[in-house]
Amino acid sequence: MTDEWDVVVVGGGGAGLAAAVSAAERGASVLLFESETDLGGSTQLSAGMFTAAGTSVQAALGVEDSAERFFQHYMDLNAWQLNPGLIEAFCRHSGPTLEWLIGLGVEIPAKVSGDAHTPGLCRAGVEDVWRGHVPKDQGYGVVQVLAKAARARGVEVVFNTRVERLIETGGRVRGVVADGIEVRAGAVVVASGGFARDPGLLARYYPAALRAGEDLFVVAADGSRGDHLRFGEQVGAGVTGAGWGLMLPTAYFQRLHHWQSGFPPKSRIHVDAAGRRFMDEDASYAVSSDIIEAHGGTAWVIFDERARRGLPPGYAHWDAGHVLAEAEAGRTLRAGSLEELAGKAGIPADALVATVRRWNEQLPSGHDPEFLRHRTLAAKGATGHPDPIGEPPFYAARLLPAELVCTHAGLEIDARAAVRDERGEVIAGLFAAGEAGAGVLGPRYVGGGNAVANALTMGRLAGVNAAA
Repeated sequence: MTDEWDVVVVGGGGAGLAAAVSAAERGASVLLFESETDLGGSTQLSAGMFTAAGTSVQAALGVEDSAERFFQHYMDLNAWQLNPGLIEAFCRHSGPTLEWLIGLGVEIPAKVSGDAHTPGLCRAGVEDVWRGHVPKDQGYGVVQVLAKAARARGVEVVFNTRVERLIETGGRVRGVVADGIEVRAGAVVVASGGFARDPGLLARYYPAALRAGEDLFVVAADGSRGDHLRFGEQVGAGVTGAGWGLMLPTAYFQRLHHWQSGFPPKSRIHVDAAGRRFMDEDASYAVSSDIIEAHGGTAWVIFDERARRGLPPGYAHWDAGHVLAEAEAGRTLRAGSLEELAGKAGIPADALVATVRRWNEQLPSGHDPEFLRHRTLAAKGATGHPDPIGEPPFYAARLLPAELVCTHAGLEIDARAAVRDERGEVIAGLFAAGEAGAGVLGPRYVGGGNAVANALTMGRLAGVNAAA
């Protein structure tokens, strides 16, 4: 290990790897610290979907899109609460970053995908044009390509080493301290992830996550401990994004991401405390949690015995046997009639009966005039219509935003991924990206691939500018 490096990167997730590779491509000597035993962070745990505009994959499928169109949609969806200059840079660089990844070896076939796990182009969220680019081998595959590129470009990686603090002299960040050893650098990129694993920081910066109580479960990487916020305090960095993050709606009994927990039955409805259906049950998680929050924060998933029996085997939670066990234990409600089920759930029986009757007359015949769920199902490649809800016993499982995926509060960055201080001035020598560099992920998560695209796009920009 040399005495001084051009660039030190803190964190070996997607953002850190992108920063390290892009800096090394420009001839910089790069040292990367990873606090865990392997690279990848939350990116490796994800589907790897990347939201981007104006890409070769879109063009090959005849999809017309542009960075400007992406920008307009992104800002409108976030009610223009984000810095336009930063978001314009993110949208403009997202497409070129995707092409960079493809050039490194990430495989994204030019074919239509119906979900976040089938390689190709899919509808990522509530966008006007499909922008969800799903890579082969998911997030794991993306990380492996970046790790290989880092090794090929001479990036030195130190595992099991958690950086303790930044070195700042003369108003400039000049390195880090790790294991009590000072490591000097021309620039530092903080890409240490979010703070989903730190309850104290959640209470301070994202208390909405704690409303799930004992139902809360976290799918972020173990290294998501908020180191970026502690670094920021040391150098007077500005913090933005407080109160924002991504919570996915789940049944109370889920404790794993959906590709392990499984999926609820197609033949189901979500009803609120008034016993009425209030949403497209397959609405993107970009908006679904907020819809539930607007209806009291919890809802009921209503389905029947045929739907339970038809759940595919092999999943941890949405499995016919597991749901039956939950019902036997009394945690999932079960009743011989809808009226009895409504009584157990404390909702108006006449409303629930009417809601189910309307459902049975509509979507099982192929059309959902109220919530247009037939469109969502078609976009997901679903075949066949849902069955009516009519075979007793009937079930009701409590639904709420309880799966914490990522946090959005972090060090305020500009369009170059440079960190700003509390006055809005750039802190010389300090860059941040991913969940650590805040301002791209806003109050509204745009859809699948938003976090991965943010990590890799802003990580790449951070590396380029740190090397300069």
